[in-house]
Amino acid sequence: MKLKKINEGLKESLIHNGLIQANTLQQETFSTIKSGADCLILAPSGSGRSTTIVINVIQQLVQEGEQSPRALIVVQDKEKVLEMQAIFEKLGKHTNLTVYGVHDKGDMEYDKNYISGGVDVLIGTPDKLSNMFTTAGYNVNRLKMFIVDDADPILKLRHETKIMRISNSIVKTQRIIFASELTERVASLASKMLEEPFEFDFQQEEAEDVDPNQEK
Repeated sequence: MKLKKINEGLKESLIHNGLIQANTLQQETFSTIKSGADCLILAPSGSGRSTTIVINVIQQLVQEGEQSPRALIVVQDKEKVLEMQAIFEKLGKHTNLTVYGVHDKGDMEYDKNYISGGVDVLIGTPDKLSNMFTTAGYNVNRLKMFIVDDADPILKLRHETKIMRISNSIVKTQRIIFASELTERVASLASKMLEEPFEFDFQQEEAEDVDPNQEK
């Protein structure tokens, strides 16, 4: 995949999984995300959002780090947690990153114990992450990336307060919001959560820019 200065192990995993050509979403956002800037990215379902998130998290973290999570990813539901975990498993084979997902149907004590053993990437639903945060389930002081995917459906369920509670507890990190469209709630969250963000709008991209081999 032709992305500027991409990690060689990640590049090898992409090729192995048939992801040879970066799509428009990946090409146009890669350098900006890699720079550490806050971003608001609007892209429709089927545009490769989940794959884009995974590529950039692996690129930023590269290798195993400390016990505390360095990337926190909020997704809509259990299905999305499992979907993103599966993409990390495919594209992260040449890294030592530990990825773990939590959702509302999981066991809280088990999840806490697992995370306390050390994870690099934590994926979860708003309710579960918020509950774990309020009961000291994980440390956010070492986070390099805080990402909200599926922002539109998440905010329809009025989870903004939970997301902002987590965001406000993080002293310094890169914050990225992915959404299908710029609703009033998405715009409100972006104004509160992001600092001088770069904005990308791929809502009008032609169908041929969507890679059928990529997730969401």
